[in-house]
Amino acid sequence: MEISVAVIKELRELTSCGVIECKKALEEAKGDITKAKEVLQKRGLEIAAKKSSRAVKEGRIESYVHMGNKIGVLLEVSCETDFVARSETFCAFTKDVAMHIAAVNPQYIRREDIPQDILKGPHDPDGFAQQVCLLEQPFVKDPKKTVQDYLNELISSTGENICIGRFIRYKVNDVS
Repeated sequence: MEISVAVIKELRELTSCGVIECKKALEEAKGDITKAKEVLQKRGLEIAAKKSSRAVKEGRIESYVHMGNKIGVLLEVSCETDFVARSETFCAFTKDVAMHIAAVNPQYIRREDIPQDILKGPHDPDGFAQQVCLLEQPFVKDPKKTVQDYLNELISSTGENICIGRFIRYKVNDVS
């Protein structure tokens, strides 16, 4: 099956994946863009898993101050190279995640960060983790995906290991 350049370009704009990956996904999906997006997402998860052991020695500190100057966030996101750390997509990701933190107020980055005594509380552990863990929360700009999904898309498109290192959220007169 011959895949047109226009369809490849459309998929590339939707996913930010490389031209070759988009073409392969479209061939596998027999030209169906929706199925090709699913193929790319699955590959993105596989790629992210393979890259997770690679060292992340570069990155950026993102700051976000919400309108009215009552809420502020400092966020550290690491990657493998300074080239990616300076890229437009990486910078957009860090800004979006900092804004998400300001809006949703997660307490932890991932489920493993929650102390065991808190997890043993009278609540549903899975539902609780989705509320308080950044990577499990629905992303504020696109609630159909989680912050982890957004991170996996970035890992897939950049080809590097990327991880959220730490964050702090400040709110005026909030001492908790």
